[in-house]
Amino acid sequence: MPLLKFGSLVLPLVALVASAILSHAEARPSDDRQDEKEVSAGAAHGASFVDNRFPSAASCKTCHEDHFREWSVSPHAYAQMSPVFNAMHGTILKRTNGTNGDFCIRCHTRVGMNLGEPLFISNVDRHPVSREGITCIVCHRVNQAYGKESGRVKSVEGDVFDPVYGPTGNTELRRVIESDEYRVNTERGKPGRAIHTDAKKFFTLVTPGFCGQCHDVNLLNGFRLEETFSEYKTSPAAKQGITCQDCHMGTEPGRPSGYALAPAAIVGDVETKPRKRTNHMFPGPDHSVIHPGIFPHNPEAAKLATIKEWLTFDYEAGWGTDEFEDKVPGDTVFPERWDSVDDRYDARDILEQQFALLDKYMAQRKLLLQQGFVLGAVAIKQADEQGIRFKAQVKNGTTGHGVPSGFDAERLVYLQVTVTDRDGAVVFKSGDLDPNGDLRDLHSLYVHNGELPPDPYLFNLQSKFVTRNFRGSESERIIPVNPSFDPLPFLRPLTQSSILLGRPVNVRKHRKNIEPNGSRWAVYEIPGSRLTGNGPYAANIKLILGMVPVNLIDDIKEVGFDYGMSPRGVAEGVLAGHVTLWERNVTFDVSSKDDNAVQ
Repeated sequence: MPLLKFGSLVLPLVALVASAILSHAEARPSDDRQDEKEVSAGAAHGASFVDNRFPSAASCKTCHEDHFREWSVSPHAYAQMSPVFNAMHGTILKRTNGTNGDFCIRCHTRVGMNLGEPLFISNVDRHPVSREGITCIVCHRVNQAYGKESGRVKSVEGDVFDPVYGPTGNTELRRVIESDEYRVNTERGKPGRAIHTDAKKFFTLVTPGFCGQCHDVNLLNGFRLEETFSEYKTSPAAKQGITCQDCHMGTEPGRPSGYALAPAAIVGDVETKPRKRTNHMFPGPDHSVIHPGIFPHNPEAAKLATIKEWLTFDYEAGWGTDEFEDKVPGDTVFPERWDSVDDRYDARDILEQQFALLDKYMAQRKLLLQQGFVLGAVAIKQADEQGIRFKAQVKNGTTGHGVPSGFDAERLVYLQVTVTDRDGAVVFKSGDLDPNGDLRDLHSLYVHNGELPPDPYLFNLQSKFVTRNFRGSESERIIPVNPSFDPLPFLRPLTQSSILLGRPVNVRKHRKNIEPNGSRWAVYEIPGSRLTGNGPYAANIKLILGMVPVNLIDDIKEVGFDYGMSPRGVAEGVLAGHVTLWERNVTFDVSSKDDNAVQ
């Protein structure tokens, strides 16, 4: 990949200060072992205190291993770990003088916000349960129907023995507790397999309204940032009684395919009675760009090394493989944690499990996205010496909401079209990427600098933010923060009623997504002057999705990226996740007189 036009990583002073404050428990004088013991004891006590309030998903893994494995690689588990989210949240805080508060992060780490952690610090310094993002208790320790609260939801505190909230109640749990077959412990302070003592039925958990708590995001100024739940409420799927869970927790991602029948738990080696078994992988557009030693969440990986130690393990160089270890010179210097070849092999064993799980997620991700985005017909309108005209259809294959949905202003869904003559010479292209990996639109640095022309035929379903300056005028922006010439900018509530006006007056979104069962056509024209006379001509058409545009990485780099990642490293990870959902080849015979052929 060509060199990205980004600056180097610069950690903000606030992050360094906050990191120092939170990391004081790790500062151990090398010449004072007593202090070391005291600090270790204090850290252990603090961790125990947090677990008593918010149990880790690792505690649930004891009996719900399959659920844990699915969740551990999910976008829910990645929500707070994402360096893109962390930097974007930090940038918005900086540009609004901190007045955006916990608006973004309270959905991404409810535990962290309930613990009173700083709004913007490295995930390395957050509590392990806080790093778990939308972890088990975020859904299963809620006992009220909050409705559309943009993540302003309270978790019921308690340790692993306290009640959980689920879809079926406690009939099976009582049987397990009372049976000698399962050997569980329900009393604090006693040895044995700890188990929650009650499972209270909470009907909202299986309704779309539960998802709407976080998947309808409205800013305090009236701006509707994400509207997935609102889209669903007016969708054909809602009229048919199909729920969010039916498509996103069933046997096939993206469609109402029914549910598996399996035990909800395996206690020891003994299964509970089979029941409706929901899938907790929740594949979506997002994917991990961070070190596989720290994501997916893996208790064995956490036991073997800290996050900082994993970040020094060079898995790409082949550490822990026979190919590398058999040839490594004896005087090679490794980080202290990985100086032992046995430790490197142990780390590699864990990483192989991580790679397999990541691959499974990416396969499920593609299946889901293929349900939502469909490449339809290609209609040829003209193919002769005067030129070629054709159009391609992109359809929403779902009935539940628009596509893309959610944070649709940062989702790339584009057509990449390349037309070549008989010898392979390119006569037309659209949807190609600039050297940074951006589409050739307004936000491409190469287009902005005049080094590449804009793409006049670009088909991209990414919505765009349009903000109004506080002194007037509008501009298209990458993130929805209004520019201000005031010395201390802050996020201002509206002084006018957005309901009466029909929209907020200071920021809007040019939506380009496709409604349920809807479609859009992309039209392409190649003038005869571009043709080489060496036909027939062939068009390769790809429908591609990307998690976020690279220009977003450039726009949020001012606060730095977590885990010591550079903007280029993050961008390369983002580009590696671009996925071709559908591909089609079409031939244009310029001698053909049939100008209405549809393929």
